[in-house]
Amino acid sequence: MNSERLKDFRQAAYELLVQAKDATFELMDAVMTTPNASCLAEFSLNPLFKRQWPSIYEALQDCRPDRKKLMLLYLEQLQKEAPPKEHILVAIDHTAWGRRDAKTLQDRTHEYQSGVIVGQGYSTIAWIPEAQGSWALPLLHERISSGSSPILQAASQLKLVCEQSVNPVLAVLDREYGNATWVLAQADIQADCLMRVRKNACLWSAPPAYSGRGRPRKHGQKMRLNDPSTWLQADAVIEIDEHPQLGPVRVRQWLDLHFYRAPGQKVNLILVERMKPMSNGQPFPPLWLAWVGERTLPLETVWFKYLRRFGVDHWYRFAKQRLHWTLPNLRTPEQSERWSDLMPLMSWQLWLARDLVIENRLPWQSATINLTPGRVAQSMFSLLVDIGTPTKIPKHRGKSPGWEKGRVRTKAPCYPTVKKRVSRRKKSLRLAV
Repeated sequence: MNSERLKDFRQAAYELLVQAKDATFELMDAVMTTPNASCLAEFSLNPLFKRQWPSIYEALQDCRPDRKKLMLLYLEQLQKEAPPKEHILVAIDHTAWGRRDAKTLQDRTHEYQSGVIVGQGYSTIAWIPEAQGSWALPLLHERISSGSSPILQAASQLKLVCEQSVNPVLAVLDREYGNATWVLAQADIQADCLMRVRKNACLWSAPPAYSGRGRPRKHGQKMRLNDPSTWLQADAVIEIDEHPQLGPVRVRQWLDLHFYRAPGQKVNLILVERMKPMSNGQPFPPLWLAWVGERTLPLETVWFKYLRRFGVDHWYRFAKQRLHWTLPNLRTPEQSERWSDLMPLMSWQLWLARDLVIENRLPWQSATINLTPGRVAQSMFSLLVDIGTPTKIPKHRGKSPGWEKGRVRTKAPCYPTVKKRVSRRKKSLRLAV
């Protein structure tokens, strides 16, 4: 890959930071080349950060990354690698940035992820560029406010990406999105979705023909996924004798089903079963998937695309552990969002540099051809020195005047955490329906 492409990308990204561009851009270079840090100010010790340590905090206070234009910049790079008219695979998920003790941070919420986490939730839509590997390149990485939800935020992100993408979009999502709420939220979005469905879910077939009396029926026969006696006759069944990774697999598909609260949205249900048992003799749990969309893909390949969803989980771990996303204790949600906007930007730079860096592996690491994001970041320093930076030389501004005499110091206000509640219908009303 030509280094000019990386240089052009860095120059375009530099302009989209709007304010405090120099300090913010040097902060990104320092983060990418610093494997370990205990606080945010430690990045000022990196040779690529040419300013004093207070400039780091001023950068997050003053910078204004243009999130939508940055997404267009990412899509421009995506279209250079994706064949025209071919589905681009995107994974959608959300994670929590725990801020349990940050009582002065406004709009903290209860996030439910392997238990209850008090902090901020972030929704991410990421392009999965390869059929294998751990690369995931975020297009949007946004905070979920207390007035929104992961499903509403994900639908907004998917709609924005589909409006700007030239290629058709296939989104893969975890079982939290495999329900009627998500199906209704994405009904007007021109995208295909492949979601995991929980094993105790229920779906309904199309209703029978109208008899002419009473209200027309909306639902047909009920199909409980955890009760095989209620299953309908499958519309398609295929068997793969020996899959390279999973062994023998049987895939079944039911067409034109729907969720109870979304009778107008058709869903194709897919069941994936591994025929070979686990090492303890027990069968593997079944994988239930739901396909929603106008376009169709062959049953032999569509179910396997769901397994690429885990790329976004790899990126979350990489962002938290290597890009130090959850390291700083920032005061305001706006500062947290500006810092979070830098995570996708650094990930795309690492992707564009994967064929340019000279691997600088540790003594106990084995050599590899396909570099992971961590390996690229580990070898990024010498490349950044060679290609240079678009930032300007810092100017000395003298000493700060300090705190004014007589000015009263006040404590920062504390804010309560917001616990989102789901209003459920009363049992008597549910029975009446």
